[in-house]
Amino acid sequence: MATKTFIPAFRAKVGDWTYYICIMKYAQVAREVGFAHELGGNKDLNSLIQRGIGARTEGIKNYLLKSEHRFLGSLIVATWGGDPEYLELHMDDPDGVLKGVDNGFGVLTFDGSHQFFALDGQHRLRAIKDAIKQRPELGAEDICVLLVSHYDTLDGRERTQRLFTNINRNAKNTTQAENIALDVDDAFAILTRRMLTEHPFLSAAGRVRVFTRPPSEGDFSLAAGSIPVGDKSALTTITVLYEILKTLSWGLPAEINDLQNRPSDEVLEQSYQALVHRVDEMLKAAGDVATVLQATPNAKDLRAPKGKEGNGQPMLRPVVQKAVARVLRTIVDQDLLSWEEALERLLKLPWKISDAPWVSVFNPENSKMITAKENTELLEEMLRVHLAPTSKAEVTRARKTFKEVRQKQYPVAQDDLELGILSSEE
Repeated sequence: MATKTFIPAFRAKVGDWTYYICIMKYAQVAREVGFAHELGGNKDLNSLIQRGIGARTEGIKNYLLKSEHRFLGSLIVATWGGDPEYLELHMDDPDGVLKGVDNGFGVLTFDGSHQFFALDGQHRLRAIKDAIKQRPELGAEDICVLLVSHYDTLDGRERTQRLFTNINRNAKNTTQAENIALDVDDAFAILTRRMLTEHPFLSAAGRVRVFTRPPSEGDFSLAAGSIPVGDKSALTTITVLYEILKTLSWGLPAEINDLQNRPSDEVLEQSYQALVHRVDEMLKAAGDVATVLQATPNAKDLRAPKGKEGNGQPMLRPVVQKAVARVLRTIVDQDLLSWEEALERLLKLPWKISDAPWVSVFNPENSKMITAKENTELLEEMLRVHLAPTSKAEVTRARKTFKEVRQKQYPVAQDDLELGILSSEE
């Protein structure tokens, strides 16, 4: 005989759907809720969907297993087998204080013949199932479940499929910039925000561009990877600063690379101090751009002087900032030079956007930046042979690549670049 299940629930309506807001235990969810793809259809396609779900849930599972602050959003679950029995309850309220408050509150009764499957939250569901296998005590925890009814008819399947499609089509993933602004476990997001509030230079108003469109009646857009030429204050954007901090993080405690689990305060403090030091030294070696920018009323005049755009400071361009950080990281990682030695060589470069190697991403003919992938990769290759070339062949290859991409000769001669080739003693 099937066992009845009773679940407290609020009944609600939206559009042509009636749904129920319930609380279920993780254990019940893991035991009774299945995946939409398990209901039939192409076996190979279902296997592919299942593999995709499994491959992307490891981070959520580890979050459930390790974080004391774990919290998951609601699952949207369809009940296979039609409407459950719903008994509306009313509170004893002789004084009428609760009038209207108890509307729509009751108990759902399932007779044991119903099946549940997730329409939204399949990755969370998979993570719950996997986490409970390792820590059964998690089964006692609660999750909010929104229940809708599904009918196994042609019209019912079409109606449920439409709901499934609409939910997933209209779901909006958070952008990288939003994650940086909000994430409290990602160490680099935490350190980026701290730099925006505490760093002597980067905390200045507008110095790190956070919005491409400022908040206005809830409508705003967070900055990604570029700065308008006419921006009066910005050195970089919140997204680029985040990427730079990750790039410059070699040798720091491994915990900061686990983006799902917040490191200890001690590790965050140690990492912050180290990264502040590296960022400051990099900016100093890059034409002392921080000092120069602080002394300039309008950053546009430093980034792209009107009529003399070729004299602009390269380090005011995010594409250059990222390239410099990545090349420095590569040089240090490969033990070609120490951090200090690499900065000494960086300091000697010409800090004018129309000069080599920056001309890899700048067109002097029209004073425009060229940020195609092949150009950004070219900049890193040319920067590498300026700072730490290891052989004549490497220099030759880099100059050849420049000619292929830019359709012109590289402005620095082969012999001049070969003077910087690292000796075996370096």
